[in-house]
Amino acid sequence: MKVLIIGGTGLISQAVTRLAVARGHSVTLLNRGKREAEFAGQVEELHADKHDPDAFRDALGRREFDVAADFIPFTPADIGEDVAVLAGRVGHFLAISSASAYEKPPSHYLVTEETPLANPFWEYSRNKIAMEQAVWQAVENGFPGTVVRPSLTYSESFVPGVFSSGYGLFHRILQGKPIVSHGDGQSLWQMTFNDDFARGFVGLFGKREAVGQAYHITTDEVLTWDRIYQTMAEAVGREVRLVHVPTDFIETVDPHAGASLRGDKMYSTVLDNTKIKRAVPSFRAEVSLREGMERCLAWFQAHPERKVPDPALDAAIDRILNAHAGRRVDR
Repeated sequence: MKVLIIGGTGLISQAVTRLAVARGHSVTLLNRGKREAEFAGQVEELHADKHDPDAFRDALGRREFDVAADFIPFTPADIGEDVAVLAGRVGHFLAISSASAYEKPPSHYLVTEETPLANPFWEYSRNKIAMEQAVWQAVENGFPGTVVRPSLTYSESFVPGVFSSGYGLFHRILQGKPIVSHGDGQSLWQMTFNDDFARGFVGLFGKREAVGQAYHITTDEVLTWDRIYQTMAEAVGREVRLVHVPTDFIETVDPHAGASLRGDKMYSTVLDNTKIKRAVPSFRAEVSLREGMERCLAWFQAHPERKVPDPALDAAIDRILNAHAGRRVDR
């Protein structure tokens, strides 16, 4: 298939591009060219700001595609740009949304694609909900759209967590520094390796039955947040010092982290993958969190220049810990 990837340099889109190339698809990347892609010689690269419709249209020229995937739509206007330029020249369009769009707080721990979308706590999620509505309006007008909702997805170079970073969490654990685990650390979550997500996503390419449908794509491995951090520590051969801090308190010290927690991660959430498995029968998430952490460590071993602490992450965590311990906090 001829595939257009809008983005192609991000954590998820790189994995999708890599797999699409491996499966023999003819891939074109469209982005601003400000981040280096890893696919030189394997894909066609077009550089344009897709928020400039004329530049977007000029970059594509007369090209047509079997599939187009936009990894960077955050608002209805972003979808409007896609529809204006791609209508009539793409057979199947996939827009990346977010599983954080599902109702918060959840009415049930098990979440399917039929779970209502409503998130009063996080602007990012509300924007994604509005973006999805623009997709469905376009579908009603004949545009072949599908929505895909990832949850927290990580890669070899990006260690997952509430305070996510490159190597920063590993460095804290190795230094014996404590990690904040929100609440009592027992809420449930799923951490999805980007290559696993890509298998489900690429499997949707060109499926007519997927038009007008939404899918989330995650691992089936469900862990508590305490267990997530303990798994990271086991991968580096250490024990982790966990400090449980109520989400309400975290919000008062770090509103950005608080919004991400209350808008998504503080609730026990299990995303049911029945629908994506029905659409893509071959899809299975193969990488456990332990294996994923080992892959991360191997990657950083091979890239020692990236094997460094993260001062911003340390400052954010230490600020919460110091405040929680009753110490003075500079505002």
